[in-house]
Amino acid sequence: MFADRAKIIIRSGKGGDGHVSFRRELYVPNGGPDGGDGGKGGDVIFEVDEGQNTLGEYRHRRKYKAQDGQEGGKRRCHGADGESIVLKVPEGTVVMDAESKKVIADMSGENRRQVILRGGHGGKGNQHYATATMQVPKYAQPGQPAQELEVLLELKVIADVGLVGFPNVGKSTFLSRVTNAQPKIANYHFTTLSPNLGVVDTENGGFVIADIPGLIEGASQGVGLGHEFLRHIERTRVMIHIVDAASTEGRDPIDDIYKINKELEAYNPEIAARPQVIAANKIDCIYDGDRSAVTLLKDEFEPQGIRVFPISAVSGEGIKELLYYVKEMLANTRQEKIVFEQEFFPEDMLLRENLPYTVERDANDPTIFVVEGPKIEKMLGYTNLDSEKGFAFFQRFLKEGGILNDLEKAGIEEGDTVRMYGFDFDYYK
Repeated sequence: MFADRAKIIIRSGKGGDGHVSFRRELYVPNGGPDGGDGGKGGDVIFEVDEGQNTLGEYRHRRKYKAQDGQEGGKRRCHGADGESIVLKVPEGTVVMDAESKKVIADMSGENRRQVILRGGHGGKGNQHYATATMQVPKYAQPGQPAQELEVLLELKVIADVGLVGFPNVGKSTFLSRVTNAQPKIANYHFTTLSPNLGVVDTENGGFVIADIPGLIEGASQGVGLGHEFLRHIERTRVMIHIVDAASTEGRDPIDDIYKINKELEAYNPEIAARPQVIAANKIDCIYDGDRSAVTLLKDEFEPQGIRVFPISAVSGEGIKELLYYVKEMLANTRQEKIVFEQEFFPEDMLLRENLPYTVERDANDPTIFVVEGPKIEKMLGYTNLDSEKGFAFFQRFLKEGGILNDLEKAGIEEGDTVRMYGFDFDYYK
């Protein structure tokens, strides 16, 4: 079966612990602390691999873990950083939080590589804790813990045009004729299981087309493999409805189109509103040139703005005109790729942790407020403040974590400085 969905557990690397040690050399009986810092834990990174077209390899392995950072060593030796793990996925893969189904990353368009979980920072060695009153510190900072998350991977096929229709209306035959794709073609009364992609080359330009597996009634409610099939339509800009105009299996083509549109509307109204065209297939099977079925289709749908093209996927009749029209439709629709915006930030897990922190004025400068504690240190370790999204999370963390409220209670004013583990921020409401 086509593997377009997988649920896996990912875990970043733990930061290495700082080391406690002291210089011990000849003629230096009371050497100072020289414990090195621990290494940073590895990240969990997702990357687009052009050579992949399924999520098959993630069906047989459940857990993926980045390497932990090494502990610091003597003589101020820094522990080695843990190796990151890179998970390669086909373009169009959407990474979601398995519990909430919220999007973490959409691996398509310009997003070719994204860090999903950051490894913990390494702990500081005891060399950092020597003071005038504490010259032999026997304490080193532990490394930050790893982050773990269960994610759902879904492959949403990227194509300009989607072929939809009930099983056995000729979608696979049509695709094999107009592209270089080689789908399995047979009289399956169930349906093709995998979305087949192909490139159509026409004199007025080319486009990517996908044979979306055959829909059945109730697909939008998950009947059969409904949801698995419908998700592949989400990125297409134009839909070609293929119907059996010859009614070789006794189906009513007009009724079929209404049923398919009903399923699209129930699944996602925005998809149902996209431009459509009808391919009245199998006209080679209509005897005595009686094309009244095609006339009925045109009378029903062309007043609604939906063009109907009589075609034969077997003989090729009418296909050139259909493809030219579809290319013109694409030229008149939006060009930007449909990208799913991030809804879930793994750093949000920090907001749920009830860790302590303190807010105090600096003893030497009353305009500086020092915020410290495991909650703050952990947040800074996992958040990339250089990115717009990371900084937005940082601001939300301060607000929802009650830190801004505590700063105001402590008497902070606009223009004052907030200091957190080497980071200084100006405070403004």
